[in-house]
Amino acid sequence: MIVALIPAAGQGTRLGGALPKQYQLLGGRPLVGYAVEAFARVAAVTSIYVVVAPGDAQFASVPLSDQARRALCVLPVGGPTRHASVLNGLDAIAPALGERDWVLVHDAARPGLSAQMIAELVRALADDPVGGLLALPVADTLKAERVEAGHVRVARTVERAGLWQAQTPQMFRFGLLRAALARAAAAGTPVTDESSAIEQMGLAPRLVNGSQTNFKVTYPEDVLLAERLLEKD
Repeated sequence: MIVALIPAAGQGTRLGGALPKQYQLLGGRPLVGYAVEAFARVAAVTSIYVVVAPGDAQFASVPLSDQARRALCVLPVGGPTRHASVLNGLDAIAPALGERDWVLVHDAARPGLSAQMIAELVRALADDPVGGLLALPVADTLKAERVEAGHVRVARTVERAGLWQAQTPQMFRFGLLRAALARAAAAGTPVTDESSAIEQMGLAPRLVNGSQTNFKVTYPEDVLLAERLLEKD
């Protein structure tokens, strides 16, 4: 079995606006709706779980296709961090999944995800012993910073060879992912994505080429860029 889990309990303060980021409109539709619909178009994905904050009354008004709603289950178990929300979501769906079932965790604020990207990730990892994630090799020159007299200056140039920018979905076996996230939480080790928790167990997730269009909407200017990309589809 392959399922999707979308944490959508955050506030997204860097984007601004009166609504939490996942509910801000992009092309007239809340951001989270794009992610749900992408998974709904992949036959291999049998269920779509969306983790929202307890008491969330906004997701119910997100417009979705009938196909998406048939596969959808909303889990009001979101926590204060992405890490907590994903782990709480995995705990909630534990009765429905086996240890070897696959879970694809995806950011609610990546509206550029396509069904083709999901299908390619699933194919690439079908027989992988660890799992993996969509990612892109870093193309830009990277700079490390230092603060001098209140100004941020370049400390050094960071070698970009061999560096990748993580995206989502990140795809791992249910049992392994749940254990990895629980272990990190018990140790008080913060993780910003699922791969980090898997890596802390001494495992090496596979990197699968993603797409520039699958970027995370974080700042106000990202909304304009995402709208332009969607207009071209």
